[in-house]
Amino acid sequence: MLLCDAAQVSDGKLYILGGGWSLVGPDPMPSAVALKVDVDWTEAGSPHHWELFLVDEDGQPVLVETPEGPKPMEVRGDFEVGQPRTIAEGSPIDVALAVNFSPLPLPPGSRYTWRLSIDGETHPDWVLSFTTRPAGELSEEG
Repeated sequence: MLLCDAAQVSDGKLYILGGGWSLVGPDPMPSAVALKVDVDWTEAGSPHHWELFLVDEDGQPVLVETPEGPKPMEVRGDFEVGQPRTIAEGSPIDVALAVNFSPLPLPPGSRYTWRLSIDGETHPDWVLSFTTRPAGELSEEG
Protein backbone atom coordinates (compact mmCIF):
# COMPACT_ATOMS: atom_id res chain seq x y z
CA MET A 1 0.00 0.00 0.00
CA LEU A 2 1.23 3.48 -0.86
CA LEU A 3 -0.27 6.96 -0.50
CA CYS A 4 0.13 9.07 -3.62
CA ASP A 5 -1.25 12.05 -5.51
CA ALA A 6 -2.67 9.81 -8.28
CA ALA A 7 -2.40 6.21 -9.46
CA GLN A 8 -3.63 4.00 -12.27
CA VAL A 9 -3.33 0.40 -13.35
CA SER A 10 -2.36 -0.52 -16.91
CA ASP A 11 -1.26 -3.95 -18.15
CA GLY A 12 -1.19 -5.20 -14.56
CA LYS A 13 1.29 -2.51 -13.45
CA LEU A 14 0.81 0.42 -11.07
CA TYR A 15 1.62 3.89 -12.38
CA ILE A 16 2.09 6.25 -9.45
CA LEU A 17 2.37 10.05 -9.37
CA GLY A 18 3.68 11.77 -6.25
CA GLY A 19 3.91 8.60 -4.18
CA GLY A 20 5.13 7.91 -0.69
CA TRP A 21 3.88 10.84 1.36
CA SER A 22 2.41 10.95 4.87
CA LEU A 23 1.89 14.71 5.29
CA VAL A 24 -0.67 16.65 3.25
CA GLY A 25 -2.57 19.91 3.15
CA PRO A 26 -3.71 21.87 4.96
CA ASP A 27 -6.00 22.50 1.97
CA PRO A 28 -7.88 19.52 0.50
CA MET A 29 -6.15 17.93 -2.49
CA PRO A 30 -6.70 14.86 -4.67
CA SER A 31 -5.07 11.68 -3.40
CA ALA A 32 -4.89 7.98 -4.11
CA VAL A 33 -4.06 4.66 -2.52
CA ALA A 34 -2.00 2.29 -4.67
CA LEU A 35 -2.20 -1.39 -3.72
CA LYS A 36 -0.24 -4.44 -4.81
CA VAL A 37 -1.87 -7.62 -3.56
CA ASP A 38 -0.08 -10.99 -3.66
CA VAL A 39 -2.70 -13.69 -4.20
CA ASP A 40 -1.69 -17.18 -3.14
CA TRP A 41 -1.52 -19.68 -6.02
CA THR A 42 -4.20 -21.81 -4.35
CA GLU A 43 -6.56 -18.79 -4.18
CA ALA A 44 -6.49 -18.21 -7.95
CA GLY A 45 -9.85 -18.71 -9.61
CA SER A 46 -11.70 -17.63 -6.46
CA PRO A 47 -13.42 -14.25 -6.11
CA HIS A 48 -11.94 -11.89 -3.51
CA HIS A 49 -13.55 -8.84 -1.91
CA TRP A 50 -11.55 -5.85 -0.63
CA GLU A 51 -12.59 -2.88 1.49
CA LEU A 52 -10.70 0.31 2.28
CA PHE A 53 -11.86 2.44 5.25
CA LEU A 54 -10.68 5.88 6.39
CA VAL A 55 -10.61 6.36 10.18
CA ASP A 56 -9.53 9.26 12.38
CA GLU A 57 -6.89 9.25 15.12
CA ASP A 58 -9.43 7.75 17.54
CA GLY A 59 -10.20 4.88 15.14
CA GLN A 60 -13.63 6.29 14.31
CA PRO A 61 -14.92 6.28 10.70
CA VAL A 62 -14.40 9.55 8.82
CA LEU A 63 -17.78 10.78 7.60
CA VAL A 64 -18.26 12.52 4.24
CA GLU A 65 -21.36 14.33 3.01
CA THR A 66 -23.40 12.51 0.38
CA PRO A 67 -26.82 13.24 -1.15
CA GLU A 68 -28.20 10.74 1.39
CA GLY A 69 -26.44 12.48 4.31
CA PRO A 70 -23.14 11.74 6.10
CA LYS A 71 -21.63 8.34 5.28
CA PRO A 72 -18.33 6.67 6.30
CA MET A 73 -15.49 7.12 3.77
CA GLU A 74 -15.28 3.57 2.38
CA VAL A 75 -14.38 2.01 -0.94
CA ARG A 76 -15.05 -1.60 -1.93
CA GLY A 77 -14.26 -3.82 -4.84
CA ASP A 78 -13.75 -7.36 -6.06
CA PHE A 79 -11.03 -9.14 -7.98
CA GLU A 80 -10.27 -12.61 -9.26
CA VAL A 81 -7.09 -13.92 -10.84
CA GLY A 82 -6.19 -16.97 -12.88
CA GLN A 83 -3.07 -19.11 -12.72
CA PRO A 84 -0.81 -17.74 -15.47
CA ARG A 85 1.12 -20.35 -17.45
CA THR A 86 4.08 -17.97 -17.55
CA ILE A 87 4.94 -18.22 -13.84
CA ALA A 88 6.04 -21.21 -11.80
CA GLU A 89 3.32 -23.20 -10.09
CA GLY A 90 3.01 -22.15 -6.45
CA SER A 91 4.15 -18.56 -7.09
CA PRO A 92 2.03 -15.70 -5.74
CA ILE A 93 0.05 -13.80 -8.36
CA ASP A 94 0.19 -9.99 -8.44
CA VAL A 95 -2.95 -7.86 -8.42
CA ALA A 96 -2.55 -4.10 -8.82
CA LEU A 97 -5.31 -1.77 -7.60
CA ALA A 98 -5.51 2.03 -7.72
CA VAL A 99 -8.12 3.98 -5.78
CA ASN A 100 -8.27 7.70 -6.55
CA PHE A 101 -10.10 10.29 -4.46
CA SER A 102 -11.26 13.82 -5.17
CA PRO A 103 -10.10 16.35 -2.55
CA LEU A 104 -11.35 15.23 0.86
CA PRO A 105 -12.30 18.07 3.22
CA LEU A 106 -10.32 16.80 6.21
CA PRO A 107 -9.72 19.11 9.18
CA PRO A 108 -6.16 20.48 9.39
CA GLY A 109 -3.77 19.28 12.07
CA SER A 110 -5.26 15.78 12.33
CA ARG A 111 -4.12 12.18 11.84
CA TYR A 112 -5.93 9.64 9.63
CA THR A 113 -5.47 6.01 8.63
CA TRP A 114 -6.63 4.00 5.64
CA ARG A 115 -7.37 0.40 6.72
CA LEU A 116 -7.58 -2.45 4.23
CA SER A 117 -9.43 -5.74 4.57
CA ILE A 118 -9.51 -8.56 2.04
CA ASP A 119 -12.16 -11.24 2.37
CA GLY A 120 -12.91 -9.89 5.85
CA GLU A 121 -9.30 -10.34 6.98
CA THR A 122 -6.96 -7.55 8.09
CA HIS A 123 -3.29 -7.40 9.05
CA PRO A 124 -1.35 -4.84 11.10
CA ASP A 125 0.66 -3.78 8.03
CA TRP A 126 -2.45 -3.25 5.87
CA VAL A 127 -2.72 0.38 7.00
CA LEU A 128 -1.55 3.77 5.70
CA SER A 129 -1.48 6.71 8.08
CA PHE A 130 -1.10 10.37 7.23
CA THR A 131 -1.35 13.78 8.88
CA THR A 132 -2.96 16.98 7.62
CA ARG A 133 -0.80 20.05 8.18
CA PRO A 134 -2.08 22.65 10.66
CA ALA A 135 -4.01 25.56 9.14
CA GLY A 136 -1.74 28.33 7.89
CA GLU A 137 1.24 25.99 7.36
CA LEU A 138 2.37 25.81 3.74
CA SER A 139 3.54 22.65 2.06
CA GLU A 140 7.13 22.49 0.78
CA GLU A 141 5.77 23.14 -2.70
CA GLY A 142 3.86 26.26 -1.57
